[in-house]
Amino acid sequence: MTSRDPLVAVLDYGSGNLHSVVRALVAAGAEVVLTSDPDACLAAEGLVVPGVGAFAACMDGLASVGGPQLILRRLAAKRPVLGICVGHQVLFALGVEHGEPTPGVGVLPGVVAELAAVPLPHMGWNRVEPPTASAMFAGVEHERFYFVHSYGVHEVPDWPGTARISWAEHGGDRFIAAVEQGALWSTQFHPEKSGAAGARLLRNWLGTLRKES
Repeated sequence: MTSRDPLVAVLDYGSGNLHSVVRALVAAGAEVVLTSDPDACLAAEGLVVPGVGAFAACMDGLASVGGPQLILRRLAAKRPVLGICVGHQVLFALGVEHGEPTPGVGVLPGVVAELAAVPLPHMGWNRVEPPTASAMFAGVEHERFYFVHSYGVHEVPDWPGTARISWAEHGGDRFIAAVEQGALWSTQFHPEKSGAAGARLLRNWLGTLRKES
């Protein structure tokens, strides 16, 4: 496998922003297929779960293509998964929008809720506070990344000891900006829209796929 680019499946479940994710991954050095086919998603060395819009709508879209089961099967087998924006949020236990709770995939503990900040949405470039020796942020520990969101996870419940959490702040409200937990990486920000820093982060993730292959 080391003689070719790693194969990444971008899960197509009706969410927007798919093609910018595909382009960024190709530029970072991946062979990419945009698909909802379960076999292709399971066979690829990496699976990317993008997402924009409402939590409940994204969960409906995921359910329509068996997305939660695909994510859980890959992680159970320690196969890499990368969640982006609402694709990051749906990995948590619960999302609450306009007072309505929606169960998430439940890979991560915690509740996605509206940010207590002004203005909303949180849109633009913001610095992330990664943990020490973060593989995700290697080489971009002090860089800014591009966010577009009004919801996030504010508290850390009983996390597994292997979880590494990065934080960001908007309007005095701290929220989880990224998670590294074994084969799972996820980002509240958009690496595909974050210029050179985002490209480096994607290359860091692709490097974990090459180690797996």
